[in-house]
Amino acid sequence: MEREAPGGAAELLAAAQAQLAARRLSAAEELYSRFIARCAGPGPGGAGRDLATALNNRGQIKYFRVEFAAAMEDYTAAIECQPGFEVPYYNRGLVLYRLGCFDEAMKDFRKVLELNPQFEDAALSLKQAILDKEEKQKRDY
Repeated sequence: MEREAPGGAAELLAAAQAQLAARRLSAAEELYSRFIARCAGPGPGGAGRDLATALNNRGQIKYFRVEFAAAMEDYTAAIECQPGFEVPYYNRGLVLYRLGCFDEAMKDFRKVLELNPQFEDAALSLKQAILDKEEKQKRDY
């Protein structure tokens, strides 16, 4: 297996993850965007789990900024890239829940639990979405 040249995709992803861990969100977002662009460009791409992780993590940065529509775009792209990756379904479900789209949120939380029945936060979020939907219906708004 060939080793990637310095400054390659693997290094970009590692640098982005380090910036995110340090809560340097602008720097992390820029690095994730570069990684994503490199994977989408010509030549050997990083399709698969790494690309899905980068999209999901960039979505998290947008979520932290309360840029929900942009975050959901990244989560959806991560799902399309890696349909078996449960985390972006969970994250997208959280955004949908916060927007009051309970049916769509519950669909995502159920998908998480289908992929990973041990994902406790998804189970709790699903229960809360069901309760909040029922409460909204009682209030008729």
